[in-house]
Amino acid sequence: MKINRVGVDLAKNVFPLHGVDRKGKALWKRRLTRGKWLAVLCDTVEPGTEIGMEACAGAHHWARQLMQQGYPVKTDAEKFITGGSER
Repeated sequence: MKINRVGVDLAKNVFPLHGVDRKGKALWKRRLTRGKWLAVLCDTVEPGTEIGMEACAGAHHWARQLMQQGYPVKTDAEKFITGGSER
C-alpha cells in the first residue's frame, strides 16, 4: 500500500514519524534524530504526500524545507494531528 499521509512530532532531538494509507492504516513508523529525519522521509515517502505537524515555532522552518522538496504541509494544534488531547 502507498503512504498517503505522514504525521511528524517535532521535538528537540528525536522526531517520531507515522505514515498511514488513505484508510488510516499505519504503514510506517520511525523515530529519527533531528539531523536525519528529513533525508529519511524524502528517501522513503513520495513527494506530494501530505505531511502534518503540530504548529509550533520550529514548524515553519521544517514546513519550508518540506515544501521545497514537493510535500504539501499542514500545521495545526497537536490534538488534530495526533488525535491526542490538549496539553
